[in-house]
Amino acid sequence: MTLSPTRSVALAVTIAAAVASPAFAQTWPAKPVRLVAPFTAGGPVDITARILAQKLTDAWGQQVVVDNRAGASGMIGAELVAKSPPDGYTLLVSSSIHVIVPSLFAKMGYDPLRDFAPVTVVSSSPLLLVVTPSLPVKNIREFVALAKARPGELSFASSGSGSSTHLTAELYKTATGTKMVHVPYKGQSQALTDVISGQVPFMFNSLPPVLEFVKAKRLRALGITAAQRFNALPEVPTFAESGYKDLVTGSWYAVWAPAKTPETLITRLNADIVKVVNLPEVRSRILELGGEPIGNTPAEFDAFQKAEAARWAKVVKESGAKAE
Repeated sequence: MTLSPTRSVALAVTIAAAVASPAFAQTWPAKPVRLVAPFTAGGPVDITARILAQKLTDAWGQQVVVDNRAGASGMIGAELVAKSPPDGYTLLVSSSIHVIVPSLFAKMGYDPLRDFAPVTVVSSSPLLLVVTPSLPVKNIREFVALAKARPGELSFASSGSGSSTHLTAELYKTATGTKMVHVPYKGQSQALTDVISGQVPFMFNSLPPVLEFVKAKRLRALGITAAQRFNALPEVPTFAESGYKDLVTGSWYAVWAPAKTPETLITRLNADIVKVVNLPEVRSRILELGGEPIGNTPAEFDAFQKAEAARWAKVVKESGAKAE
């Protein structure tokens, strides 16, 4: 049966009204929920989505599936969610890159702030500054002194232009007044391999991939971008301790719904996901991965993401960073 334009509009209005009603939030979910992870399987975004999917399936009594839609710095998956119905059945699980991409790309099919409703930040993860053991430095101050003595000679690896590993290094250059050369890779694995071998002197990287190499003394950790020292590496100081308070930063992982998702449903999503984040086994898993469990309110998340977007836009502009 083909609906006339008038009946189509009426039906759309009826559906919208039903979704917006408080009763809908009580009966939701009535079918499987999809968590779109806009990066490949096995990475931190994917791991975060799968931790949530398992526990939310139990909590909601409906299957919660992870849908990996990798590509274009997370924009392929994000655009899919932005254009999905605002009914709570398609959600985005992504990282801080979600609010950074507008500074890196001139054209996008969506607006990361306008076209999404923030639900909650799940966790945050600081980065480690690691150097090849052959580099003659033992701490941050010695490294800064070496870089200043050899301006433009030292290079740093990253998992790609515009990545958190790249932009954190750019922030470090600004904070320390040093000049170094960026060597981008297509992923963190090869970048890390070349730092270990001494092909590139240093990089900033997330904790899980580098911990084993630091403990085996195949890499030397000089500093961590967290507010406090990391329990698994208590001997590694924070940058703030060394006088660089601007380098309290890192990647963060969060959940968004499409814009115009009813407030009652956002409240329900937030409450349920925060409960999952605070489960002892989930908190333990996040800490094991080198992260910090968060679980904030939608309003807190919204203020935070806007501040992060502005912060990294400034870093991108000052550094001249461009996406690959």
